[in-house]
Amino acid sequence: MDDNASEIPAEQADTKTSTAGVEHSAGLASEASAGRRLKLWMSALIGVGAALVGLLPWLLQGLRLPLQNLWAVETAPDEMPLVLLPFSQYALTAEIGLMVVGAAVAGLLARLLRSRMPRRGALAMFLSLIVVQLGAIVQTFVVVQGGLQDRSAATFYLAAVTGVAALAMLVGIAVFWLIARAPRAGALIGYAMAAVALAPWLSELVHPLLKPQYGTIEDFRRWSASVLRWVPAILVGLAVGWCGIRSAGRVIAVLVSFGLLWIVPALTTAIDYAAGSRVYANDLPEMASAGFGVFRQAATMPEIVVPSLMVAAAVAVLVGVVLHYLRGRSSTTLS
Repeated sequence: MDDNASEIPAEQADTKTSTAGVEHSAGLASEASAGRRLKLWMSALIGVGAALVGLLPWLLQGLRLPLQNLWAVETAPDEMPLVLLPFSQYALTAEIGLMVVGAAVAGLLARLLRSRMPRRGALAMFLSLIVVQLGAIVQTFVVVQGGLQDRSAATFYLAAVTGVAALAMLVGIAVFWLIARAPRAGALIGYAMAAVALAPWLSELVHPLLKPQYGTIEDFRRWSASVLRWVPAILVGLAVGWCGIRSAGRVIAVLVSFGLLWIVPALTTAIDYAAGSRVYANDLPEMASAGFGVFRQAATMPEIVVPSLMVAAAVAVLVGVVLHYLRGRSSTTLS
């Protein structure tokens, strides 16, 4: 009886010691996790960095405003003012790429770092991103407005190129929140929107290489175009394979992603053709008609549309098979 009584306190002491050890370990883990958490200012700094990554192709080109058809004073290309965005009817799709890619980078970082983000970290990242992009639009608007001719045509032109930049920023806002916070189906749509915007961004990135010392300019342009055209399809395929089709929402997201891969390249081709042609500069109805004709042709020619969709589908299947295999191996190892 006494022996049993003497064992009970020892067991209680062991239990208390064990509980204390667990609590101590949990406390240390919590402290370590808290130590790895980002500060609010770090999140804001990441947003600024993402916006600058989006503007990187233009930064590498030197920030010189492209020559303007409606510029008030005849100016040499290397004497044009410095601006943060390439306002020009010949660079509308480039504007979209610069804004959307920056937002996508910020959204991806917010998603990857969400376990380490402070409470309002994603919001701080978003606001800093928007401040940089909005500042770029305003700075460029002010500079271009000050140099254009005092004509109604110049006013309309400035409103158009500014409107494209503002629309691109709004698309970027949607991309950021879809990638940063949405479930997989929503994130897939955000990834697809970013993927199709990446093509003009990459085109601008390689633009500084179009110089004689890198070989024949036309040869390099053809090579880069042949490579870059597959990038959106590969990225959409990777995103679709990651998302999967386990629910109705994901199936819809996959269909929307393939729709974007089908329609957006045709739309950008039509915009580049119509807005970049000086023949239609003073005839807006004819410009719209020409752009619609090019869009219809680019969106309905199987030799243009089908290869990209097939590449995206093949990449999606491959990624899905690999992920299924890895999950199967993980389950077998755990069992």
